Amino acid sequence: MTDIKIQFDPILRKLIKNKKKIAIIPIGSIEQHGSHLPISTDSDIVSEVARKLADKKGYFLLPTISYGVSFEHAPFFNLSIRESTLRTVLIDLCTSLLENNIKTIFIINGHHGNLKSIKNIDVKINKILKNKIKVTALSYWHFMDREFDHAGFVETSLMLAISKNVKMRLAKKGLITDKMTKQEIIKIGKLANQSFPKATKNGIWGDPTKATKKDGIKILNEIIQNLSKKCQTYLTENRL
Repeated sequence: MTDIKIQFDPILRKLIKNKKKIAIIPIGSIEQHGSHLPISTDSDIVSEVARKLADKKGYFLLPTISYGVSFEHAPFFNLSIRESTLRTVLIDLCTSLLENNIKTIFIINGHHGNLKSIKNIDVKINKILKNKIKVTALSYWHFMDREFDHAGFVETSLMLAISKNVKMRLAKKGLITDKMTKQEIIKIGKLANQSFPKATKNGIWGDPTKATKKDGIKILNEIIQNLSKKCQTYLTENRL
């Protein structure tokens, strides 16, 4: 792994000149995660996922974009940017990376509200940069064999594995969908996309009370293994 933010210009230029380098741009959010998890949870988790992936594969690791699209969490705390703003920042960063001779980029997403911003972003970037760069956006929760949640069992376990900033004594059950029909889950999911508090009441989707560090390590390892395989497949099929 090469963590760009702690490198020096001459070293970076030499590394880029000598090899075909691949970069990771992690994106997260700043928003409420109940009473037991910090507002930086999405950014914390995706930063660790990206760091481990970059370390495993030898990729360049860019600093995490910590702000995301989280307006749906109001009136609970959130610091949000517009979908178009996040998309523009990503396009500008990819353009700048190309100018520095980095032509393959993985955007690793850690927040559901960012999905619209990264949808078809590869098509948009290729149109602007005339197919001189390869970009793919991946959301880390698609690479685990569990239903994703918000401040529930999965996110809380992951945070226990990577952070000391978890207050388990304050963890409370949120929206539980186990006994809901598929149609009911889809309906409440649409409501959550508009107003998360109206869907979950306390801002939690799932049950964090039984989360453990051991489970978090297991889930994190699974994500890294599957994400690594996906990246390798992408590189094999999409060589510049």
